[in-house]
Amino acid sequence: MKSRLFFFFLSGIITFLAFSCKPNASDFVTNIDSYNKDGFIEISRDNGKYLIKLYSSKIIETSFIPTSETFNAQSHAVILEKGITAKVEETESKIIYGDSEGISVRITKEPFHISYIYKGKELISENKGYIKTDSTEILNFNLDKDEVIYGAGARVVGMNRRGNRLQLYNRAHYGYETRSELMNYTMPLVLSSKKYAVHFDNAPIGFLDIDSNRDNTLSYETINGRKTYQVVAGDDWKDLMNQYTDLTGKQPLPPRWAFGNFASRFGYHSEKETKETIAKFKKDSIPLDAVILDIYWFGKDIKGHMGNFEFLKDSFPNPKQMINDFKEQGVKTILITEPFVLSTSKKWEEAVAEKVLGKDTLGGPFRYDFYFGNTGIIDIYDQKGKDWFWNIYKTYTKDYGVAGWWGDLGEPEVHPSALLHATGSADEVHNIYGHDWARLVQEGYQKDFSDQRPFILMRAGYSGSQRFGMIPWSGDVSRSWGGLQPQTEIALSMGIQGLGYMHSDLGGFAGGDKFDSELYTRWLQYGVFQPIYRPHAQEHIAPEPVFHDKKTKDLAKKSIEMRYQMLPYNYTLAFENNQTGIPLMRPLFFEDADTKELRTVSNTYLWGDSFLVSPIVKSGVASKDVYFPKGFNWYDFYTGKKYEGGRYITVETEEDHIPVFIKAGAFIPMIEKIQSTEEYSTKEFFLHYYYDAQAKTSFGKLYDDDGKTPNAYEKEKYEILNFESKNSEKTLSVNLKADRGSSYDKSSRVVSLVIHNIETAPVSVKLGDKIIDADWNEKEHVLIIKFEWNSSDVEQIDITF
Repeated sequence: MKSRLFFFFLSGIITFLAFSCKPNASDFVTNIDSYNKDGFIEISRDNGKYLIKLYSSKIIETSFIPTSETFNAQSHAVILEKGITAKVEETESKIIYGDSEGISVRITKEPFHISYIYKGKELISENKGYIKTDSTEILNFNLDKDEVIYGAGARVVGMNRRGNRLQLYNRAHYGYETRSELMNYTMPLVLSSKKYAVHFDNAPIGFLDIDSNRDNTLSYETINGRKTYQVVAGDDWKDLMNQYTDLTGKQPLPPRWAFGNFASRFGYHSEKETKETIAKFKKDSIPLDAVILDIYWFGKDIKGHMGNFEFLKDSFPNPKQMINDFKEQGVKTILITEPFVLSTSKKWEEAVAEKVLGKDTLGGPFRYDFYFGNTGIIDIYDQKGKDWFWNIYKTYTKDYGVAGWWGDLGEPEVHPSALLHATGSADEVHNIYGHDWARLVQEGYQKDFSDQRPFILMRAGYSGSQRFGMIPWSGDVSRSWGGLQPQTEIALSMGIQGLGYMHSDLGGFAGGDKFDSELYTRWLQYGVFQPIYRPHAQEHIAPEPVFHDKKTKDLAKKSIEMRYQMLPYNYTLAFENNQTGIPLMRPLFFEDADTKELRTVSNTYLWGDSFLVSPIVKSGVASKDVYFPKGFNWYDFYTGKKYEGGRYITVETEEDHIPVFIKAGAFIPMIEKIQSTEEYSTKEFFLHYYYDAQAKTSFGKLYDDDGKTPNAYEKEKYEILNFESKNSEKTLSVNLKADRGSSYDKSSRVVSLVIHNIETAPVSVKLGDKIIDADWNEKEHVLIIKFEWNSSDVEQIDITF
């Protein structure tokens, strides 16, 4: 559709602005009325032409088309189609095109120069613009000397990417620790501390040079393809996230079980071993929602079997029954798949006969060797390959009851440049292979399982992969303190690039000489406040808590139970991400954008708006300096101790949890401990409110649906419980009001309102017009008010002191 719209505009364009390298002002001709109908401007240069289009008041797109090329309108990332009417202002020296109240491009005629303006302030400008070399094409820009630049996908180079020339080529980094310039998931995207983003809308491989020569420049380098980029502006960071994910797509809500605990390792060798592991979780009453079967479900050994795509009967004699038995226990089954079909696999001859593999120059399957054996790769860009691959997923989803899918090695891990796909060379599609693999699975679900939300775990993708429901993880991290240390940086960086579900293998994956209980415990405690809770590792040291000593197991159990108690809050964060693109994990500058020193901080972060989290990432840490964002008081989640915002404070650490704090005035909905999300209900819940005299008003919410219907909100199958507080010197009022979709059943709930930081017993507590009982705990300074609420009604609680 986008392509058709664009060429409709192009065919009807009347306005034409003709430029030479050194034009005279009198050479410019503009007809504003006809321009407004056409929707974009075209600017000719001696080596090509610019096409500039306004998408919205905050997004503008520029394409440079060299003289020898034709414009390729296909974007793999952008889904926003409809442009808006722009204004054109022309003088003898310049042209301004765009939204006079929002984003615009300013074109200086002599010397020729393009800059991007938002609400009167320059965001970024082209420096040398388009440059052609023997091997690459470059787009070159100016940067301010002090701005911090984020982006470029998943890296471990510091939050500020400035000073690096970063390759755009998805490649696994096994066992990385505190430095990794190239990882599984690269993106041609930068974001600035000036609250704008530039997305280079082109799939082929290349580089992002982010001021590596310290000359205040940014360069996007590519082997070929589109020279198209979008500049996105935001009024604040949350707005920028919303705008960028409007451009590239919002993340669908995952199934609610995805927020539970996973049993996973590399890997379970048999049905017997898998069943025994699940039984241990049940025996120890450790909550569990999913089990992941790694490579051994289709082969006895690591090598030689990839591409079988069928259960190994010797090891898994009754897989359907096994999966069904797990389901009855509230445990979903997830299977690993890879895009490689080995020549020694059971499906090699079929794949060759069906012509579903990437090809060589003679049209035969392109064969090559890598760690797992001699292989071909499925060509998901050929409809035959796409259909063949999807039928495997369809069979196991429909006939076996598999609930989710793990797509591994999707960089692709080895992808020779000479290999040909139906739409181009390996280098042209390498960085979008994982992206389109996720698309294949999501579109298959929409067609064949339209009542299910897919679970798609993948470690490689592209700009906009979030719209396919992709849940990425940070790759084969070292099982060490060095491996734990960069995990917040990776997750926070990816979150602001649209991938709100970036997470890590809890406990670390690669290597490790012996079990480090402290490292394992701290990693799992951090996991409570990251998007997906999934311990995973090589099997020589068990990643599951049930295989460890009592102390380690008890500490892990406490973390996992807290994860489940927080489900109402966490699921509401997921809904906010779905609607606005705001990540679940957020850098401190989301809350405190004016404090420059916070622009590169990643060791402490926000979990939603209400939690401040500071993981322990070194051994033997007795205390830690934590920055508390200004404008609020903060309260220790576990002790209730008060901390004043706007400064660093040294806090003591505890063995059974990491430092976690709650913003004054926050509402935190929680539930009792449960063993599976199958038991989840909001019929009874705790609503924790953190009273603070300075928080005169505050707001919170709880989003609820059935946890499984795709687009439940759009289908009116939802309820949002809204909470508001108002306090004065002598009174505190809490208002509860529901926003309900037309297809959501009305319900009554039992609410336990837990008000923290109440120093004295209240004089009275009223629910509506009635005085009710309340329980004040003098020692804990907590007031508990339990009542039944029919969410069809607006309810108000008034507390007088």
